[in-house]
Amino acid sequence: MARSDDPVTFADIEAAARRIEGAVVRTPTLLSRTLSELTGATVWVKFENLQFTAAYKERGALNKLLLMDEAKRGRGVIASSAGNHAQAVAYHAKRLGVPAMIVMPRSTPTIKVMQTEGHGAEVVLHGELYDEAYAHALELAEARQLTFVHPFDDPDIMAGQGTVGLEMLADAPEIETLVVPIGGGGLISGVGTAAKALKPDIDLVGVQAELYPSMYCEITGKTLPSAGDTIAEGIAVKAPAKATAAIIRSLVDEILLVSERDMESAVSLLVQIEKTVAEGAGGAGLAALLAHPERFRGRKVGLIVTGGNIDTRLLATVLLRDLARSGRMARLRIQLQDRPGALFAVVKQFDLHQVNIVEIYHQRIFTPLPAKDTFIDIECEARDAAHLERLTEALKADGFNVHPVDIH
Repeated sequence: MARSDDPVTFADIEAAARRIEGAVVRTPTLLSRTLSELTGATVWVKFENLQFTAAYKERGALNKLLLMDEAKRGRGVIASSAGNHAQAVAYHAKRLGVPAMIVMPRSTPTIKVMQTEGHGAEVVLHGELYDEAYAHALELAEARQLTFVHPFDDPDIMAGQGTVGLEMLADAPEIETLVVPIGGGGLISGVGTAAKALKPDIDLVGVQAELYPSMYCEITGKTLPSAGDTIAEGIAVKAPAKATAAIIRSLVDEILLVSERDMESAVSLLVQIEKTVAEGAGGAGLAALLAHPERFRGRKVGLIVTGGNIDTRLLATVLLRDLARSGRMARLRIQLQDRPGALFAVVKQFDLHQVNIVEIYHQRIFTPLPAKDTFIDIECEARDAAHLERLTEALKADGFNVHPVDIH
């Protein structure tokens, strides 16, 4: 239950909803029949990637800006962010005529830097992780007398983010479990406050990337490192705020950790099934259902696709890796004698089994094989893993030494 001393209240969230109405998109919450069949739960999806800046962060940023007095707006604002908060602050600051500076980690995807600059903000790249960018932004805020707009540790930000929960339960009041990604904890603090006020018995589940389990450790008392190159840079926070941690401790029923592979699968499934683009953090909720099916089976579950700002090259890599894991795309390493007709004999089997060849790599030099032998790597497309297995068995029956090049 919410406590009287929590920094954000249900009344704050309702006021924020009225304040930002019409200036942010009231995104749809839709039942996904296919994801429901796949996971064994009844799944509703909230598409916050349909905001103008493609992420829910607009809600909190706008609420904060609208609550600032004219003097503070005139001096300008500064924020630190891996991307979505940056774009949200930049976009709405420009709409309201407020000068904005954004400090971003150097590792921020190029698309997010370009989009933030496109909204008229001055971008400063500093540090490799959010925490380094955050410290630098605080220094600049003091030096230039700018108002710092925190991405999560601010009651006005939490209240704005909580409007996601209001909309979800208005559109799908059947939802009995909400699954919410956690970075610093601003979204789940707001959504949880709204949800528990409307449905006190609702099951609230947080999700963090295994590489950045900072809030999980804060709540459970466990000690795990927060480091690594995650696809979910939007929730890669090394040190959560004490205010959000206190709210999460009182409202959230469980925090689950998800692997990079599960988040990649979630991003790919959202493209294939929902025809929608999600960044790694945006797919974290679905990743939790994939990684912990027994936790959600039979439940009425609400997921939030929190954002869709993923680098196009990274998205292409994720989709191709998922095809490889499912057996629809593969690389087969085949040893053969380096003589006329040998390659034809291999290709003939691909033709007979109707497996499409994408690329062929022929290696004669950098190999421990005898000088008269060689190996080829063939990248190919099959209908499924069974289809590929039939081709592999046929090649072996013809006397070829075949080894799939695995992807983990």
